[in-house]
Amino acid sequence: MTKNNEGATLKRDIGIVAACFLVLNGIIGAGIFGLPGRLVDAAGTFSPWLILIFGFLTLTVVWSFASLASYFSDTGGPIKYVSKAYGPLLGFQTGWLLYIGRIAAFAANINLLFDYAAYLWNGAEPGMIRNIMILVVVVALTYINIVGVKKAISAISVLTYLKLIPLILLILLGVSYIPMENWTPGELPSMDDTGAVVLLIFFAFTGFESALASAGETKNAKRTLPRALLIVLIFSTVVYFMLQLVYVSVAPPNNGDAPLVELGRVLMGPVGGVFIIMVAIFSILGNVAGIVLFASRSSYAMAHEGSLPMWFGNVHEKYYTPSNSLLFQGVLVVILAVSGTFVYLAVAGTLARMIAYAISISALPMVRKNATEEEQKNSFKIPGGYIIPVIAICVCIFAMTQSEVRNWIYLFSFVGLGSVLYFSNRYFKGKE
Repeated sequence: MTKNNEGATLKRDIGIVAACFLVLNGIIGAGIFGLPGRLVDAAGTFSPWLILIFGFLTLTVVWSFASLASYFSDTGGPIKYVSKAYGPLLGFQTGWLLYIGRIAAFAANINLLFDYAAYLWNGAEPGMIRNIMILVVVVALTYINIVGVKKAISAISVLTYLKLIPLILLILLGVSYIPMENWTPGELPSMDDTGAVVLLIFFAFTGFESALASAGETKNAKRTLPRALLIVLIFSTVVYFMLQLVYVSVAPPNNGDAPLVELGRVLMGPVGGVFIIMVAIFSILGNVAGIVLFASRSSYAMAHEGSLPMWFGNVHEKYYTPSNSLLFQGVLVVILAVSGTFVYLAVAGTLARMIAYAISISALPMVRKNATEEEQKNSFKIPGGYIIPVIAICVCIFAMTQSEVRNWIYLFSFVGLGSVLYFSNRYFKGKE
C-alpha cells in the first residue's frame, strides 16, 4: 500500500482551532476518567485543590514549551529543540522518550476505555475478546491516519465535541450539589501511595507536547502552537478542578476502575451511568486518535534527522502521511496494551515524558543563543527571564523521584531498544 516516496512533504492543514483541539485531546483523555476515585481515596475533599496546584506547576512546563515552540516551524517538536542545543544523539533520546511515553499512554488509555466498556458488555473484561477488540481499535485508528491528516483531524474534532460538551454538562448538573465548605481548601491530608498519585495527576496534564510534533503541518506554527498550548492548559485545569469538586461532593465512595459512572448515575439516574460510559469512550478515543497522529510524526522526524532508519520517514505516495511510522506504532501499542494495566502504563509513560520535558526545557538557553535576531524578536516571551523554566525543571525532577524502581526498569529497556535502532542506523549508513 505504501511506496517509497522520501522526497514528499507534509501538508500544512492545521490552523489555530484544530491546534487547540489537538492540544485538548492530548491533555483531556483518559486521565480525568481514571483519576477522581484515586484522588479522593488519597486526599479526600482536598483533592480538587491538588488539581489546581498541579495545574499551576504544569503551567510552568507548558509556558517553557510555548517559548521553545516559537523558534521552530518544522515537524519534530522537542526532537528539534534538543538536537539544536545538544546534538543529534540527545535529541534522538529525548524524542524516543516522548515517543515511548505516548505509546505507553495510548496503551493505558485503550485499557481504560475497555474498563468503562465492561460496564455495558462483559466481553470487554480482560481476556481474548478484549485483546481482539484492542487490535480492531488500533487498526481502525491507524487506517484513518494513513488515509490523510484532514480525515484524522476531522475525526479528532468530532470526538472532542462528543466528550467536551457532556463533561461540561456533568459539571453544570453537579455544581448545585457542592456544599459551601468544599469551595475552600481544607487541611492538607497525609497521603498514602504518594508517588503513584503524583504521577497519575501529572499524567492527566501530560500530552500537550504531542501537538508540537505537528509543526510542519501547522499554519504559522511559531504563533499558533504557543497560543494553543497556554489556552488549552488553563481551560483543562478549570475543567479538571470543577469535575473533581463535583465528584467529591456527589459521588459515593469505592467506584472501582470507572469512577465517573456512579457520578453519572447519581446526577441523572440509571441512564446517567450509560451516558458517562459513552462520554468516557468518546473522550478516550479522541485522546488516542491524537496520540496516533503525533507519535507517528515523532518517529517520522527522527528518521529525517538521521536518527532512525529512513523506513520510518517514508511518506505515502497518495495520502502524504508517514504510513510506515503509523504501522510500527500500531504494532507496538497492541503489544503493550494486551500486556499491561491502565495505572502501570500511565505511570511509566509519565516518567518517560517528565525526563524528556526536563531535557527539552534545559535546551531553551541554547536555542535562544543560536536563534537569529529576527527569531529572538518574534519569539514567545516568558516573564522573569529563566525563573519559570528553572521551576519547570524542578517540577519534572520532583515527578521523576515519585516513580518506583520497576518503572525505571521498564523505561531503560525501551531506551535500550531506541539506542539499538539509533546506533544500528548509524552503522549501516556508514557502510553505504
